[in-house]
Amino acid sequence: MIGGPVIEGPVRFSVLDLSPIPSGSTAAQALQNTLDLARHAENLGLHRYWLAEHHNAGSLASSSPEILIGAVASATTRIRVGSGGVMLPNHSPLKVAETFRVLVALHGDRIDLGVGRAAGTDPKTALALRQSRELLGAERFPEQLDELMTFLTREPDPGARFGPIKAVPIGITPPPIFLLGSGFEGARLAARLGVGYAYAHHISPEDHVAAMQAYRSAFQPSRWSSEPYAILATSVLCAETDEEAEALRRCVDLQFIRFGQGLRDLPMPSVEEARAYRFDPEEEAFRASSRERHVVGTPDTVAEVLSKMAAATGAAEVMATSNIHDHEARKRSYTLVARALGISNAPASAGSV
Repeated sequence: MIGGPVIEGPVRFSVLDLSPIPSGSTAAQALQNTLDLARHAENLGLHRYWLAEHHNAGSLASSSPEILIGAVASATTRIRVGSGGVMLPNHSPLKVAETFRVLVALHGDRIDLGVGRAAGTDPKTALALRQSRELLGAERFPEQLDELMTFLTREPDPGARFGPIKAVPIGITPPPIFLLGSGFEGARLAARLGVGYAYAHHISPEDHVAAMQAYRSAFQPSRWSSEPYAILATSVLCAETDEEAEALRRCVDLQFIRFGQGLRDLPMPSVEEARAYRFDPEEEAFRASSRERHVVGTPDTVAEVLSKMAAATGAAEVMATSNIHDHEARKRSYTLVARALGISNAPASAGSV
C-alpha cells in the first residue's frame, strides 16, 4: 500500500499555496513568502503543503509546482509537500513520473503527487503548453493517468535487454497519488483507481458533499491505498474580528473579478485598494454568488464551519488556500485557524512563529 488510511480523530489542517504576488511587491518576493509560509505551517504542526500550477497569470508565481516542491521540501524538515496539482494534460506522463521520482529520491516519503485534469489557464495558453489542438480536450486524461501510474510503479529487470520504457531514477518508492476534482467525474475515477481525492470547494462549492460521499462509497482498495482518503480544499480568510475578515474577503472578491475580466496580471490588491474600489451592480451580484466559495470570519467561526464541512463530507483533512495581500496577516490567518482547530503546535499568541 502506497497511500495512507483515513486518520481517526481531529481533522488535519493543510495549506494550498498559489504564491500570490501582492501589489507593491514582486514575484521573487512572493516565492520567498511561499518558503516562509511553509516554514510557518510546519512550525504550527500543519500536515501538508501543496503548490498549485497556474499559467499566463502575472498575479501568481506558481507556474512550476515541481520546482517549488523541491524548494519547500528543502526549506522544511517534517511537513508533507506536494502538488495541488500537476495539470497532467499539460505534460508528458513520463516526464511527470521522472520528476516525482527525483523529488522522492531527494526528500524521501514526504512527497505527494496531486494530479488535475484542467489546464490551469485559458485555452490559448493551454494550446501553447500542449502544442496540439488534439490535446486540448480532457478525454485522454484517464489514459494519461494510467500511463503516469505505470511509469511510477514499473521497475525494470536490470538483466533484460531493450526492456520497456521506464521512468528514472529507478528503485524509488512512488509517492501517494491524489486526484484533484470539483465534481462527480473526478470523484468516481479516484474511487475506481483507489487513490486519494481532493475536492476544490473554492472552485465548485455546490456538489462538495455529494461528490466526496460518492468517492468514499465507491472506493476500491488498491496498491495505492487500502482505504479512501479525502481532502477538502477551500478558501479560508480568518482574522481576529469579523470586520477584518470581511476586509480580506473584499480583496479576494476584487481579484476574482479582475480574473474574470481578463486582468490576470494585476497583483493581489491590498485592503486599502479593495476598500477604495467601487463594485458596480454586476460585480456586486458576482460577489454575492461567490460567498459560499470562502470560509470567512473569526477563529471560532471558521473552525466551526470547517469542522462541520469535514464531518459532512467525511474528509480526513481540510486544505486552506488563503490569498491575503499582507504576508504577516496571511500567516496569522493560518495560526488563528490552527489554534481554533486544536492543532497541538499552534501557539497561544496569534503572531508569527
